[in-house]
Amino acid sequence: MISVDDYRDRVAALLGTAPATTLPLAAAAGLVLAEDVRAGVSLPPFDNSAMDGYAVHAADVAVTPVTLPVADDIPAGRVDVRPLEAGTAHRIMTGAPLPPGADAVVMVEDTDGGTSRVTISAPAREGAHIRYTGEDVVAGDVALHAGTVLGHSQLGLAAAVGLAEVRVHRPLRVVVASTGTELIDAPAPLRHGQIYESNSVMLAAAIRGLGCEVEVVRSVVDDVGEFRKVIEPKLAGADLLVTSGGVSAGAYEVVKDALTGQGVEFAKIAMQPGGPQGSGRWQGVPVVALPGNPVSVLVSFEAFLRPALLTAMGHTDVSRRRVRARLTEAMSSPAGRRQYRRGVFTPSDREVTGIVGPRGGPGSHLLAAFTQANCLIVLPEDVTSAAVGEEVDVLLL
Repeated sequence: MISVDDYRDRVAALLGTAPATTLPLAAAAGLVLAEDVRAGVSLPPFDNSAMDGYAVHAADVAVTPVTLPVADDIPAGRVDVRPLEAGTAHRIMTGAPLPPGADAVVMVEDTDGGTSRVTISAPAREGAHIRYTGEDVVAGDVALHAGTVLGHSQLGLAAAVGLAEVRVHRPLRVVVASTGTELIDAPAPLRHGQIYESNSVMLAAAIRGLGCEVEVVRSVVDDVGEFRKVIEPKLAGADLLVTSGGVSAGAYEVVKDALTGQGVEFAKIAMQPGGPQGSGRWQGVPVVALPGNPVSVLVSFEAFLRPALLTAMGHTDVSRRRVRARLTEAMSSPAGRRQYRRGVFTPSDREVTGIVGPRGGPGSHLLAAFTQANCLIVLPEDVTSAAVGEEVDVLLL
């Protein structure tokens, strides 16, 4: 058997790094910058008021109360601001450009709000309530570094420094295919021996959640000719083919039968669930072939696909947060295999980080238990049992 870590490296090596592409900001959310973003303008791009109030010479309001004539009115967006003369004030709004000669802003709450003359009741020190040019970003400096994940604030900064588009590692194009003659797409009625197909729904949602583009092929029957006929046309332009089902040691293992000798190798991984796996290239396209049971699919996604896809799209933080927690129930695990069990983690100030208990049994068909879990409990290959109160590794989902 192949170790989990070695197989994770094998899957990651299949994908490499996604090439860079230029996308408008609105299409770049969640993607990773492929090159530095330099500021086209400073932020702020000009000295401006941080408050609604009055632009003044600080010396003119050192002793208060004092009444000054209001010589101008400056709303945000005005571009023809004239200088402030000594002994006068300009009424000014938040974000409006500071007039030349002003060195302080008195907030309106410290005045009577006058429009032709204003009485100021509190002094303002030099620099009060002024946002200076380049306080946040200086024009020409790197505003966002390559490798940055573009969330809402990063996209806002890119827009603020004058960009309409950015260079990012492009989303991977993934074909997801589920196999099995027993699979039926809802809401068609089930006959005895049939089940509703769910793997492609789960995989497509999980992979799209990473920022990939996904095309789904559902419920391919267990026939090698039909499998190739349906899937081969989907490979053009795909970065990855992910299949579920048909990889084990029994008869009618359609993925294994169709792709063995075609560049895809099948092996047993030292894990539970998710032991039977396949990976390689078919017609030049990377292939990751997962088992068919739904929990095996989800655990395989977490162990192999999620880190590989994120790495390929430029992410550096690709691992789930790992914590230590004390078991609330005893657990057992097969020797020589890394077990992943669905669990519920509860933080606790009195524990290492918290407590955790398994949810549902180890069976790879128990999907409902996965929906109630917020973590995976990991028992390493050399552990066959863990007692109540023992510390274990937990991956937070």
